[in-house]
Amino acid sequence: MLTKKQLQLLEFIHKRLQRDGVPPSFDEMKVHLDLRSKSGIHRLITALEERGFIRRLPHRARAIEITRLPESLGGTGEPQGFAPKVIEGGQARTTAPAPAAADPLRQAAVELPVMGRIAAGVPIEAISQVSHQVAVPGGMIAPTGQHYALEVKGDSMIEAGINDGDIVVIRETTAADNGDIVVALVEGQEATLKRYYREGSTIALEAANPAYETRRYPEDKVQVQGRLVGLIRTY
Repeated sequence: MLTKKQLQLLEFIHKRLQRDGVPPSFDEMKVHLDLRSKSGIHRLITALEERGFIRRLPHRARAIEITRLPESLGGTGEPQGFAPKVIEGGQARTTAPAPAAADPLRQAAVELPVMGRIAAGVPIEAISQVSHQVAVPGGMIAPTGQHYALEVKGDSMIEAGINDGDIVVIRETTAADNGDIVVALVEGQEATLKRYYREGSTIALEAANPAYETRRYPEDKVQVQGRLVGLIRTY
């Protein structure tokens, strides 16, 4: 039996994982639950993990996986079997066979252009040329819109689960909601991967690493070029 706060946090994490592919930051969890400190979030996370609803992945910054959902959130209450998924050679594999319809990674892979490297740090020169192609699971691609991939350079989004060397899958769009992780073109020449916030006529590009300051620009200096919809990591 989960407490009200535990259930609220689990629902918030679940919705963000469905929307962005990465969990919310501890700061976002704290604000969403109206708590005064992150220590309360740590206690709730530990309680959910002890009850088998989530799993914290080792050696990755704030990486959380939901292992089961209560019936009130549309789950069966039973643990979801965990099988590491690997994208290799344009195909997806799991350590155990699973029905194709049940596993989005077993859907037909889609080849996307990797448009070079994107800064998860200070902005770098704008991306403009295709460096190579990458096979992306069909279940990661939205049914509408154009998509492309970028290789991440830097560690400023590490608390959003995005590491240096990861491949991010981006859906082309010029619009973004507050809190979205976007590819932003700054002053027409520098591209960066950051969390987007509009503050009146100012655009704030926020890192997910306390070592990096939030950068603010006049709205006419920032152009959204896409929103994060997936992430691919190799080991």
